[in-house]
Amino acid sequence: MFRTSWISRRCLEMIRKPASGRLRRFNSTVTQSSFSPALLARARGMAIEHDKLSKETAETFDAKTSKRIGELKGVAEALKEWEDAQESMSELQGLLKDPTTDAELRDLAADDLNSTAAALDALAKRLATSLMPKHPFEDMPCLIEIRPGAGGGEAAIFAGDLLRMYTAYCSRKGLRSTLLKYDTADGAQGENAPLAEAIIEVESPGAYGELRSEAGIHRVQRVPVTEKQGRTHTSAVSVLVLPSLPTSGSEGLEMHEVDLNDPTSDYYVNPADVRTDVMRARGAGGQHVNTTDSAVRLTHIPTNTVVSMQDGRSQHQNRAKAWLLLRSRLAQAKKEAREEEVVALRRNVIGVAKMGRGDKVRTYNYGQQRVSDHRSGITVYNLDDVMEGGAELNKVIQSVKEWLGEREIEMLLTENEIYSKKK
Repeated sequence: MFRTSWISRRCLEMIRKPASGRLRRFNSTVTQSSFSPALLARARGMAIEHDKLSKETAETFDAKTSKRIGELKGVAEALKEWEDAQESMSELQGLLKDPTTDAELRDLAADDLNSTAAALDALAKRLATSLMPKHPFEDMPCLIEIRPGAGGGEAAIFAGDLLRMYTAYCSRKGLRSTLLKYDTADGAQGENAPLAEAIIEVESPGAYGELRSEAGIHRVQRVPVTEKQGRTHTSAVSVLVLPSLPTSGSEGLEMHEVDLNDPTSDYYVNPADVRTDVMRARGAGGQHVNTTDSAVRLTHIPTNTVVSMQDGRSQHQNRAKAWLLLRSRLAQAKKEAREEEVVALRRNVIGVAKMGRGDKVRTYNYGQQRVSDHRSGITVYNLDDVMEGGAELNKVIQSVKEWLGEREIEMLLTENEIYSKKK
C-alpha cells in the first residue's frame, strides 16, 4: 500500500506548490524511523519460524504447531508491514534526491514521505509490542485484594470506596465478579463498618490482563467525615491483583491448561505442606455463624502463607474458597521469584519499577476532583466518574497498560543489550 500510493496520486489533478517549501518541511519534520537491531533480528527469526511451520501444517495438521503459528502470526504481519513501509521510504527518498525527478512528482513524493514516516512510527511501535512475550497469567481470571493501610478509619472507608469502584467497573466492562471475602474490623457490622479486607473474584477470562496494573498503593486526599476543623488527610489502601483459577469446572481448567497435580505448575500445592484449622466464624450473621465450625484457615508451612475464609455458608464452601486463594497467592509468589533477575534489569531503566503491594501508584484528590496516576502520568478531573467505575477510570487504566507495555519493551531492549555483552 505504501509503494503505490504516490503513483496513484500522480494520476489525480494536482495543484502546483513550490517544491523547495515542501522539501524544507520534510527535512525539518521527517527522519528515518529507527528500530533496535536486536529486536529486529528477533522479529525476523520469529517470522522465519512462522513461514516454516505454516508450510509444515499445510501437509499435516498438528494442534501444538497451529497454536505456535497463531502466536507468531502477529509478529510476522507486523514485520512485513514495517518492512514495506521502510522500502517505500527508501523509494520516495530516492525520488527526492534524483535531480531528474520532475517538480510535480517531487511534490507528491514529499507529501507521501511525510505520511509514510508517520505510519512507519506507528508500525514500529506495533512491531515492538508484538514481540513482547505474553504474560503467563494474561488470559486468567483474577482476584482483587483490597486492604486499608495508613490512615486509620479513613483508610478503611476509602477501601470500601475502591471495592465499590472495581465492582462497578467490572459491571460496565462486562466482567463477571463476585465478592469472595468481606471482613470488617473487630467483626463490626453495618453499612458504615470499617473494612479490614475485601476480595473480589473476577471470573471472566482475561480479567488478570485487564486489571493487573491496578496493583499497588492507592492514596486518597480528602477531608474525613470525622474531621471537625476541615483539614485534608492523606490515607492509603493496598490493592493486590492475583491470577485466579477458573471456578466453572473442568472446561475452564482445560482452557487455561492448568494441572493442579503437576508439580511444575504454578498452581500446584502439596497438601502435605498445608495445615488446616477449622473454627467458628466471628461476628453476627446467619444461622450457621457462631454455631458450627464453618470457618477455615489454611497455613502453607514452607512459606508461612496464611489464608482464612468464613463468608461461606458451610465449611466445605469456605475450604474451597480458601484453597483458591492460597493457590493464587502462591502462584503469584512463584512468578515474582522467577522475575527477580528481571526486576534487577528493570532498575537499570529509568522510570521502571516493580508493580506490587508496596508501590504508590495513584492519588485521588477529592478537593480538586483530581485523579493522578504516578506511572503513566495521566491526570483526569472527573473523580466522581472514576469512583463510579466509568469511562474516566477506563481511560486511566488503559493509559497504565500502555505505559506498562512501553516499559516492558524497554526492559526487553535492556535484556538484549546485556545478553549481547555477555556473548
